[in-house]
Amino acid sequence: MGDETIGHGNSPAAWTCVLVMLAGAAVASFAYILASTEGNHDLGTLLFWAGIAVMFVGLIIGGVMRKLGYGVGGSKLKSHGH
Repeated sequence: MGDETIGHGNSPAAWTCVLVMLAGAAVASFAYILASTEGNHDLGTLLFWAGIAVMFVGLIIGGVMRKLGYGVGGSKLKSHGH
């Protein structure tokens, strides 16, 4: 319990993926509420799908960074000996 050797995604690739996806989720959440107000349905719908697209981009960025060696145990990361 509490063993840090597995890593559990504590890497630049994982953090970048999560932060970009979180930004996309925030945009989509705001847009969902915006779309439910009168006169803003089209703009809200467009922003909602833009937020969903940002979440997919975050997933792709995380995967690319992992392939480039920035994932857990990647070649670009220094081992701190913890």
